[in-house]
Amino acid sequence: MKAEAVLHFTIPVTDLDRSEAFYTGILGLTRVRRNAHMVFMRCAQSYFVLTLSENPINPNVGDKHDIHTAFVVRGTNYDNMKNILAERGIRVFKEEDREHGTFRGRSAYFHDPDRNVIEIMDLQGEPVPE
Repeated sequence: MKAEAVLHFTIPVTDLDRSEAFYTGILGLTRVRRNAHMVFMRCAQSYFVLTLSENPINPNVGDKHDIHTAFVVRGTNYDNMKNILAERGIRVFKEEDREHGTFRGRSAYFHDPDRNVIEIMDLQGEPVPE
């Protein structure tokens, strides 16, 4: 048996209205459906769920970013999104230009309203296998 693809994943949140506004207004993603405890979201052909968490949300200490969600934002869209983040007072706490590793290109890390770490990446080419 072998899985075919990732269908969706979950990002824990504490306020659906605030999180929906962030992911649609800042990241430009699309709301598919909403109920009392989740917002089903779409990014191109991929899906994820913003789900109300009954547990505290603190996946990373300080500005660590080991646990994060990454979105591809290429070219001028990457630069525009960084400008929007700055205009909205959202601090990019780490930037890098990766020339080595599995994924290559410019990336920026910042927090969503619940301190989940989000990465945007100006992905260059295809993933590089080991």
